[in-house]
Amino acid sequence: MGDYAALLADAVLRQRAREAEHAARIETELAGRVKSEFIANMSHELRTPLNTVIGFAKLIGEYDQRRLSGEQVIEYADLIHDAATHLLAVINDILDISKMQSGKYTLDAREVELTEVLRAALAGFKQQATDLGVVLEGRIDRDVPTVRGDPAKLSKVFNNVISNAVKFTPPGGSVLVSASALRDGGVVTSVRDTGVGMTKDEITVALTPFAQVDASHSRWREGAGLGLPIAKALVQLHGGRLEIHSAKSLGTEVAITLPSRFEVSVTHGRDVLLGSGGRGTL
Repeated sequence: MGDYAALLADAVLRQRAREAEHAARIETELAGRVKSEFIANMSHELRTPLNTVIGFAKLIGEYDQRRLSGEQVIEYADLIHDAATHLLAVINDILDISKMQSGKYTLDAREVELTEVLRAALAGFKQQATDLGVVLEGRIDRDVPTVRGDPAKLSKVFNNVISNAVKFTPPGGSVLVSASALRDGGVVTSVRDTGVGMTKDEITVALTPFAQVDASHSRWREGAGLGLPIAKALVQLHGGRLEIHSAKSLGTEVAITLPSRFEVSVTHGRDVLLGSGGRGTL
């Protein structure tokens, strides 16, 4: 009986070792794929605006030879500005992720009127939504309380989420941003769109830094794959949570819950990015 028990225990240990090895191999393969996609995607995201800057700067430099009109010079200068702004945004996102993963990211905490942050975000994307044929609406309750946090970082959260919703909603669709108070004094904000939607696996990918649900360069909306991961990490640093509910062809809802107050504690940025649900450094 003792020999049988020993053999059984040995068999169980060998099976667990095989399962652990299999899980480690899958994790390594996933990390390698994400890294490869990140390099390819970043090459595309950085080269495209750089080529725009270089190309149109060269044209402006040759304005005498090409006999460019004043309107053309202004148009080219605007294109250079837009490309450079996009490039700077991508670089800032990469730096933010790096700081979070190294645990060196901090928040400048103060009392924040969340209604003002949301209204500013809605105003900022109103024209883009109109140009894309998307209806962007806001329904913010009057009794939404103030929250304690970093206004610039909270603006980044809602800008990232609303930007995603507008980008991935086809013409004729809509995006609704709503906010209401919770009984415990917190606030829940919902960004609901009628866009393409995601499966559960795609939601996991969308929340992984540098990963892309559609990693091909022919995808219909560009992006560096950092918007949602940064938004989720920043929400967690504020002591809140970000949840995504979505279904293919039925749209997506991103629900962000923020407490009105939260205790100060130290959380390593990498833990936040990996979804530990920890609280932020203030």
